[in-house]
Amino acid sequence: MVNESKIEKLVKAYEEWEEKVVKPTLSRFPEIKKEFTTEQGFKVKRVYTPADLGPDWDYLEKLGFPGQYPFTRGVYPTMYRGKPWTIRQYSGFGSAEDTNERYRYLLSIGQTGLSMAFDLPTQLGLDPDHPLAYYEVGKVGVSMPAITEMDIVFKGIPMDKVTTSMTINATAIEVLSMYVLVAESRGVQRSVLRGTTQNDILKEFIARNNYIYPPLPSMRYSTDLIIWAAKEMPKWNSISISGYHFEEAGATPAQEVAFTIADGIEYVKWVLERGKEQGWPKSVDDFAPRLSFFFAARTNLFEQIAKFRAARRVWAKVMKERFGARKPRSMTLRFHTQTAGVTLTAQQPLVNLIRTTIQALAAVLGGTQSLHVNSYDEALSLPTEESVKLSIRVQQVLLYEAGIIDTIDPAGGSYYIEWLTDRMEEEVWKLLDRIESMGGMLKAIEAGWPQAEIAKAAYEYQLRVERGEIKVVGVNIFVEEEEPRIKILKVDPKVRERVISRIRKLRSERDEAKVKTALANVKSVARRNDVNIVPYIMEAVRAKATIGEISEALREVWGEWRAPEII
Repeated sequence: MVNESKIEKLVKAYEEWEEKVVKPTLSRFPEIKKEFTTEQGFKVKRVYTPADLGPDWDYLEKLGFPGQYPFTRGVYPTMYRGKPWTIRQYSGFGSAEDTNERYRYLLSIGQTGLSMAFDLPTQLGLDPDHPLAYYEVGKVGVSMPAITEMDIVFKGIPMDKVTTSMTINATAIEVLSMYVLVAESRGVQRSVLRGTTQNDILKEFIARNNYIYPPLPSMRYSTDLIIWAAKEMPKWNSISISGYHFEEAGATPAQEVAFTIADGIEYVKWVLERGKEQGWPKSVDDFAPRLSFFFAARTNLFEQIAKFRAARRVWAKVMKERFGARKPRSMTLRFHTQTAGVTLTAQQPLVNLIRTTIQALAAVLGGTQSLHVNSYDEALSLPTEESVKLSIRVQQVLLYEAGIIDTIDPAGGSYYIEWLTDRMEEEVWKLLDRIESMGGMLKAIEAGWPQAEIAKAAYEYQLRVERGEIKVVGVNIFVEEEEPRIKILKVDPKVRERVISRIRKLRSERDEAKVKTALANVKSVARRNDVNIVPYIMEAVRAKATIGEISEALREVWGEWRAPEII
């Protein structure tokens, strides 16, 4: 706190400075813009002082210490001095062999965790030989129709040593089951496996659209995995509640945080209700320590740092005050960050290296637990080995050369950063209150409200770019006519035939009676709310049922979702 009389004295001194120093300067050297604003739309002053925080601003209430409530300064007491963030590049393409080769390469050049990308058929529960899947096999990720593919992907990779993140949602249980069963076939117990399944179906309904089933059974599916993993896989993050996709769709920073936390509240409510039906969990502390989050990092450095700090503070308060969490870890917002893909430009692609370096710096100064730095060529194609190597080197230079890990939350205490953090938190609470008034996030999604808000923000942002109010190097300033000449990665179309051939061979050699029994059990349990569905899907995977067959069994019971049009 600052004494109120001192604040008054400071305000008077500020006004004198404006009159006697700033005004004469402006008459000779006008500022480059009439108004300076953040991406959220906050008007930015020339300089910030304790007066901007106010006389009641309390260090212990607002910040505290790292590893302590409200976790504004970081979730761990020593942060990167004790444990550096995980260098985790999102990757995977083509066949299992292609992806295994890329993973081994990434680990050889210093990546410290894996992040699996799956193709669209895998994400949507379609086998590679399905008519709708044909042209998408292996395009935006690895094809993963059955357990045999997972075995190939992790050939020669120590599953008990590496952490693995999986960007998979509507088929998260099937894919995690493959991973667990492959590990166990190699003598690695599920209890020691470390990693994350994204498993965030709500953000699919809002922004990403890779859903299969209607919202209610989809939430049952997702929360069953959270409950099962909390008991069976104590080192596994059963969900990554994701704001990244909101940002990529056009959300403002406050919308990104608020919609993500609103999703988190919805999942906690559902898990507690499912616990009443299944007899466990008994309290939020039984599962909340393994909830994790996923955000984007954009190029407005200070606003992004403030965004991450505000997100931690809001979540801590929600968990403590609303859900009665007692364990400190239940209140911590641990998150992965990916630099903002939507900010990458096809024009002058090497400039993207500069953008992503600034974004990575924001993530680290904001206290991220793991980080993916987009490669400079990703506006044009999947990254090449050369470009992904540079992305890893960006992280390594920040970690080993920049000195930013030496002290915790080095931006903390800046009057501007603290003002921004407080303003961001205020905006987040306003949005959370609005969602609560609608009956929670699921009701808001069904009404189309967050979808419409994101669409509106995206439209307004694009208009500002086109009017030149927001400058983008290579797009609306410093434009060059010459087309970029860089090497791009193309997925070999022969991958499709290889994967299809292998899946057909698997179907011809497996025990068909076991498959039929396992799929019948999946359908039976899908009709009941008092049973967790994960063990039954895992048994179907063990019997070598394909991802398409399991999804089809669930479609027969739950149906498919067709989203309302949002205009």
